[in-house]
Parts: sequence; C-alpha cells; structure tokens
Amino acid sequence: MTLDWIITLSAAFMFIALVSGWATSAVLSARSPERRRLQHLAAAGGGGEVSLSGVTLIDAVDPRFRRIPGIVPKSAKDMNRLRRRLALAGYHSPTSMVVYGVASLVTPIVFGLITLSLVGMRYWFFAAFAAAIGWMLPGIVLAHQISKRKLQIQNGLPDALDLLIVCVEAGCALDAAIVKASEELAITYPVLSEELRMINTEMRAGKPRLEAFKNFAARTKVEDVQSLVALLVQTDKFGTSIAQALRTHAETSRTKRRQRAEERAAKIGVKLVFPLVFFLFPALYAVILGPAVISFIRVFHGNVLK
Repeated sequence: MTLDWIITLSAAFMFIALVSGWATSAVLSARSPERRRLQHLAAAGGGGEVSLSGVTLIDAVDPRFRRIPGIVPKSAKDMNRLRRRLALAGYHSPTSMVVYGVASLVTPIVFGLITLSLVGMRYWFFAAFAAAIGWMLPGIVLAHQISKRKLQIQNGLPDALDLLIVCVEAGCALDAAIVKASEELAITYPVLSEELRMINTEMRAGKPRLEAFKNFAARTKVEDVQSLVALLVQTDKFGTSIAQALRTHAETSRTKRRQRAEERAAKIGVKLVFPLVFFLFPALYAVILGPAVISFIRVFHGNVLK
C-alpha cells in the first residue's frame, strides 16, 4: 500500500468520524441538561439562576473533554467568550462548544491530508495552505451564521412589534402578547420566534420582564433589539403607553428595513461588474469576433501561400 493510499484512507476516516460526531451531538443536544433544567423551571414556575445570554454557564462541559487539549477552552473567560459567540449563532447547548472544538481540530487535518494525497509530498506547502483554510473554516462558518441570524431578527422585528401592538391594544398583557407573537411567527421568522419563546421561558422561570428583555438584547447583539429594550425600560420607568412606544419603534424598524433593502439593491450594479467582465464579456467577444478572426486568418494565410 502506497503512501497516497494511506493518506487518503486516513482522511476518509477522519471525515467519517467528524460527520458521525456531529450527528451524535445533534441527536444528544435535545436531551442536554440545559434544556431539561429550563423545562423543569418553566413547569414549576419557580426562581433560579437561568441565563441564556451566554454570559453565565449553566452546565459544565463533560470533564472527559477537558482532558483533550484544544477541544474546549481551559479558562472560564475564554469559555464564556466562545459561549457568547455560539449563542449569537443560535447554539445554546453546552455540547456546541465541544462540536466547535472538534471541528477546529479535525478540519485542518482533513484538508491537509486530502490536499497532500492529491498533490504529493513534493508540494507540501499546498497542503499547509489547505490546513490553514481548514483551521479558519469553523470560525468563518460561525461568523456567517451569526450575521445571518442577526439579519433574520432585524427583518422580523417590525412584524413582531405589529403583532405585539395588536395583542396589547386588544387587552392582552405583554407576557401573553409575547407568547401569541412567538406562535404566529414560528413559520415566517423561526429565529425570532425562538427568541420570544426564550423571553417567555425566562419570565416563567421567575426573572423580571426587563431583565429577560436585556438578556434578549445580549443574546442577539442586534441594534434594533437594543433600542427596543432601552425603549421598554424607559416606558416602564415613566409609565407611558406601551402600545404607542411599540408603534413608534415598529415604524422606525420598518423604515430601517426598507433602507437596507434599497441599499442592497443599489449595490447590485457594482457587484454585477465582476461576473460581466470575467464571464459574459469573454464569451460575447468570442462569439462576435471569433468568425471575423477566423476569416482574417484564412485570408492572410492564403496570401502568404500565394
């Protein structure tokens, strides 16, 4: 068995192990201690130190993973920082840190071994470059998930505020309005619906309403949500109408959403320059000028032979 076959088989084994570990963690995440504790507190309606913002760790990671270097951060500060980033992307389970750590270790090895098996030992620097890409890939994917989640929350916030206004003006309390809005937004904006359910769960677990909204702003890091939380704090402090405050903020959020759409539409012309230059124009020139170039070559070639 040659070295290339050994490297290929090793890369295939590492890839299968990574996929199997990810599938196992996805299955076990629904049975995590964090979810069981929240369900218990929500059912009991009692107090307790519950934090979904990622600032406080609810359950410790399995000690067996701590003995493996590079899987989870050693210090509590680094672990909290990683937990906050995962919470921004929507991963609240403690096993998500383990999955991220395993991916950060395995992807450089898999990318490097696969590239090394393709190009050989002579061009090892290509394998090193591929390993560097694999090392950065989990962070890039996580950053993309964070930005995508923030955009979904920004786009769904005006509709959620409209639902809250309708429920509040119909005579519902704000807690009941949040529950109704989370149910109605489950299909169109599932991310925002999940966050509203977390707010309701924290309030049922015994946390004050304003603290639950502050945790919502800390979990999402969305500017519109932070403005909404500040508005609700001021409304609760001065006793003004909550429906009028929500209506004003909904109009502002809807204006910002329209402006973001107009900004993205204005950038399309600039972004189309690159595919036009590199893909459409060469093919267009080949189709238009190709027959003329062939005719010129034939004419000049015939004159040279004469």
